[in-house]
Amino acid sequence: MLTGCIEEDEFSNTPDGNFDALWHLIDERYCFFEQARQEFGLDWDEVYHRYKPMADTCSTQAQLFDIMGDMLKELRDGHVNLSSIYGTSFYWDWKLDQPINFSDSIQRNYLGTDFRMTNGIKYTTLSDSIGYVYVESFANQFNSDNLSLMIMNLKDTKAIILDIRNNGGGMLTAAERLASSFTKEKIHCGYIQHKTGKGHNDFSAPEKLYLEPSKGAVWLRPVVVLTNRGVYSSANHFVMMMRELPNVIVLGDKTGGGSGMPLNSTLPNGWNVRFSACPILDAQGKHTEFGIEPDVKVHITESDWNSGRDTMIERAKELIKEFYADQKSTDNR
Repeated sequence: MLTGCIEEDEFSNTPDGNFDALWHLIDERYCFFEQARQEFGLDWDEVYHRYKPMADTCSTQAQLFDIMGDMLKELRDGHVNLSSIYGTSFYWDWKLDQPINFSDSIQRNYLGTDFRMTNGIKYTTLSDSIGYVYVESFANQFNSDNLSLMIMNLKDTKAIILDIRNNGGGMLTAAERLASSFTKEKIHCGYIQHKTGKGHNDFSAPEKLYLEPSKGAVWLRPVVVLTNRGVYSSANHFVMMMRELPNVIVLGDKTGGGSGMPLNSTLPNGWNVRFSACPILDAQGKHTEFGIEPDVKVHITESDWNSGRDTMIERAKELIKEFYADQKSTDNR
């Protein structure tokens, strides 16, 4: 997490001054203007002229907070919010207008009650000797010892279904630590850039990011990563890393995105602003701010939902069986 502040004498602590401070802060430091323009036609100057009259005529601080929060929602970025005594503004539509593709009630039919848990990761063995691992969040830090224990407990399984659906993120280091348990080699997995000026396209040259192998136990058998629109921020970064590994297939729905490293800043009146400041690109140099498409597109069907069956888990099991059937056929040639 990065931090910053507004120059104290640049904008006055008035409704007008705070509104302008917020707009200029985003205008000069936000990192996804070009992607937002291409994705949904964002015009930040037009946003200013539309919201400025509303800010000029509001009569209370609470009204000003709502207007400024609504202005930030025009970015359609879940990493952007405004916080004050009046609450915190969030943009949630990046996932709310999409299929859920996850049910904890249906998940219990697979996870059962006799599962193991380590630092918030739940795991068990399904039928056909397939491991099932659910990572609900990256809010907890992992270490090589507890991840090695999980891998050792699943050593008799032939593949892992790694479910990160509804994982809204957390610590980037936790996502990287888990991903490192699935490679024995250093892997180029993406790039990062930094803002170098006030222009919307003023960025440093892309700097390579690498995934280092774990110092503990490593899993090299097949892995199917399950995703939905609730996968965001560091969980989106996790998918970006995992799909560069040769033994991994990503299955499900497009992720929610959220690939920018956030920065915190403060307005003259003390309100806190968080926004995406440093873009992270995938290994092909493409932005993933608006999500990552899976290798295999699968939705939970209505009939499966009604019968307590998870279409994604079942399709993942089929892919694993197909992999070993193909491998056996190749070995017999």
